Amino acid sequence: MCGIVGAISTKGSVTPFLLDGLKRLEYRGYDSAGFCVVGESGRPQVFKQTGKISELAHYPGVSSVMGEIGIAHTRWATHGAPTAINAHPHFDCSGQIAIVHNGIIENYQALKQLLTNEGHRIVSNTDSEIVAHLIEKFYQPGQLERAVSTALKLVEGTYGLAIMHAGERKIVAARNGSPLILGVAEDAMLVASDVSALISKTNKVIYLNDGEVATLTESTCDVRNLDGEKVNGVIEEVRWSIEQIAKGNFKHFMLKEIFEQPVAVANTLRGRLKEGRIQLTINLDIQSLNRIIIVACGTSWHAGLIGKYLIEKLVNIPVEVDYASEFRYRDPIIGKNDLMIVISQSGETADTLAALRLAKSKQATVIGLINVVGSTIAREVNSGIYLHAGPEIGVASTKAFTCQVTALTLLALYFKQLRGETLDTELLTQLEQLPKSISDTLALSPKVQLVARKFAGVRDALYLGRGFNFPVSLEGALKLKEISYIHAEGYPSAEMKHGPIALIDNQVAAIFVAPHDELYEKNVSNIQEILARQGRVMVITDEADDKLSDMVEQTIVVSRLREELMPIINVIPLQLLAYYVADAKGLDVDKPRNLAKSVTVE
Repeated sequence: MCGIVGAISTKGSVTPFLLDGLKRLEYRGYDSAGFCVVGESGRPQVFKQTGKISELAHYPGVSSVMGEIGIAHTRWATHGAPTAINAHPHFDCSGQIAIVHNGIIENYQALKQLLTNEGHRIVSNTDSEIVAHLIEKFYQPGQLERAVSTALKLVEGTYGLAIMHAGERKIVAARNGSPLILGVAEDAMLVASDVSALISKTNKVIYLNDGEVATLTESTCDVRNLDGEKVNGVIEEVRWSIEQIAKGNFKHFMLKEIFEQPVAVANTLRGRLKEGRIQLTINLDIQSLNRIIIVACGTSWHAGLIGKYLIEKLVNIPVEVDYASEFRYRDPIIGKNDLMIVISQSGETADTLAALRLAKSKQATVIGLINVVGSTIAREVNSGIYLHAGPEIGVASTKAFTCQVTALTLLALYFKQLRGETLDTELLTQLEQLPKSISDTLALSPKVQLVARKFAGVRDALYLGRGFNFPVSLEGALKLKEISYIHAEGYPSAEMKHGPIALIDNQVAAIFVAPHDELYEKNVSNIQEILARQGRVMVITDEADDKLSDMVEQTIVVSRLREELMPIINVIPLQLLAYYVADAKGLDVDKPRNLAKSVTVE
């Protein structure tokens, strides 16, 4: 993995589009990049190197590369170190077949041994190169797509592939478990692993399904399965615009997306809360449910924990929350009277998709909370809720998280409604007013920025909260470690004494999420324990307390809402804190090291 772009054009060179597409995929994370273009000479022109795409674009000779067909790739290393040799595209022995690949070839060692025994020269340390040689093994002139289908029947694992042969004016694209999208433009046919790479040329796309192979010429697209049987690819319209993806006046995409949260949450709510009722199109026999299992990864898992608190409090149905990567391998007990809720911003998270399929194989109903329309998870769930958060470019998720929690609140209230119970008027009113409450919280950003400058030099950070605010603490810690590289952990406040307090000194920041609820005084006691050990304390709360403010380094006072909605408000200062700390350290906020936006491999 991580990003694929390809194009075959009726007029003009595709090089500018390939480089632009790679730039638009930078947010997914990468360590090297490359492209291959073939023009009238029929000779592949290849450029690949480690480092930034901007460096690749200015590499000697790149500006003069002309060709009407080409493929490109950003790589996030899985097999083999980030080197120019391991960067994509990869080639067969003849140098005529070029491939770019996302995913993991699980049986590549066996295939490598087979191909090496047959005399193929493998030059990289990657699993991906094996595919080029395997296609070469079966290739006959003019029949690239047949060689691809035959080769892929021997491959075990996941792949999104774009393949070309210097002697054929076509691109072959294939998918199994790793997203791949075709673009239909007026003067070109396109392929990419993400809609954002296509949007500058077209908003008409075809989402490939697993097991499908597409052959693209300048003006045609033929989709078949691995057995060569015709598949009807459906053209869909993308509603995102280039303007939505652009940074505008913001320094980073992450900051832009933090400030987009009032609009994003309003879009999640739009049309779903009318006249005191929740309007969702989810068919469910709520009375027959034994339990609910929420499955997700990373930030989405933290949203799932809040969903557990919401559903158990509002609906009184037992809820389990599982990491997708653990759920799929522990032979879980799940059946037809269980409901699974899967949460994924991209809709392509490999572990979450595998958990979904496992649950459906056991006849459980699966609901999805997804941001990307047309994504694999969105297509495979029984029903679900699109977040409508808009494109999220920053690797560290912000607006997707608040929209996920908003959608989970709607879902919990919908379940309550299905049981014939009356919905709480105050809660509904505050939910409707949530975008304004978020805007009010964002107005605190200058104050958070000042705090960040003080905290940028700490060695470690503990994020502490209770109840609904424990998952918020986990999310705050994740944001800090993701983009500032400061070691941070989230804990329930009461658990601090059971180990983490041993870490406290003047190089440790403790960030408490402590609203004035029935546990406020207990949080204050924990704060005093940290202060007694020279720890540095910041508090997020919903009511000014002069006594507390005099003790701690900084207090951020947010609006007070119902307990169920406070996670959405409380997380915003923590998002801002992480952003401003990372920015103060001069780090690349949108593309943190070693991370990828959409994790499509295990």
